[in-house]
This record gives sequence, C-alpha cells and structure tokens, in this order.
Amino acid sequence: MDLDLEAKKVLLRKIPHGLFICGVREGDEVNGFTASWVTQGSFDPPLVVMAVRAEGSSHGIIQRTKLFSLNFLKSDQKDLAAVFFKPQTALGGRFESAPFEFGDLGLPILDNAIGAIECELIGEVVHGDHTVFVGEVKTATLKNDVQPLNLSSTGWTYGG
Repeated sequence: MDLDLEAKKVLLRKIPHGLFICGVREGDEVNGFTASWVTQGSFDPPLVVMAVRAEGSSHGIIQRTKLFSLNFLKSDQKDLAAVFFKPQTALGGRFESAPFEFGDLGLPILDNAIGAIECELIGEVVHGDHTVFVGEVKTATLKNDVQPLNLSSTGWTYGG
C-alpha cells in the first residue's frame, strides 16, 4: 500500500491550529517562535503538548531549562506572529517587537496578547523532524478574553 502524498498533505493541513508565541529564557538570553502544533493533553494535571522543530535554537533551550511559555495571540495579531515565524540565525531580538514582562517562572509574557501560560517540561518524544514536548501548566495569566488567531485565517500553511 502506497501513501497518497497529495491526499496526506491536503488532509493534514485541514487540522485546525491556533497560533501561539512560545517564549524561552536561558540566563540573559530570551527567545521565541511561532508555535502552531499545540493542544491540551490533560485536565489534571493541566498539560499542554507542543511540537517544536528539532533544529531550532529554542528547542535546545527547552530541553536544558525544562521551561517554556505559550502566549495566546489575538485574532488581529498576524503581523506579530509573522515576526516570530521567520527563521533566524541567532538568538534574541524577536521580543523587541512587542512589549513583554517576565512571568513567575521568569519566562516572557506578552503585554498585548490574550494571555499566557508558563509550563514545566515533564516529558518529550524525540522522533522525526520535530520533538513533542509535554508541559505542565504552572502559571496562567489572562489579559484579554477575545478571539484567538488561527493558522487558517492567516493564509499560511505549516504541515502536511
């Protein structure tokens, strides 16, 4: 049996995805990226599951520090998502595009997002070109209870 690659691509791109800014910090280095492969994994304890490109600089920071934040973007924040979506060659700089503060766990929390969670890494699956990280939600900050930004509304594709 052969996998129909075109059907696979079309179908996998139909999985709905929110857009988030994942923030990491290691010492004085603050970095972030646009995450779209994110879902809730458990109520008790509260867990989120996120896939991160294995070759990205933030990937190693998550593995070393065992921490990450997820900032929930508002439906009108496509331009901000684009800043964090573009590949970069060095750490830092992206959070200069938007005001932020450090949360209780020392992770970047955007001032003008819906809100954010800070997570402690409790597990990972290393396989393929992305690592699946499982984080336990340790803090939650709600700033604006409005509609979130979704990948499908941007016209972008990531997946398939």
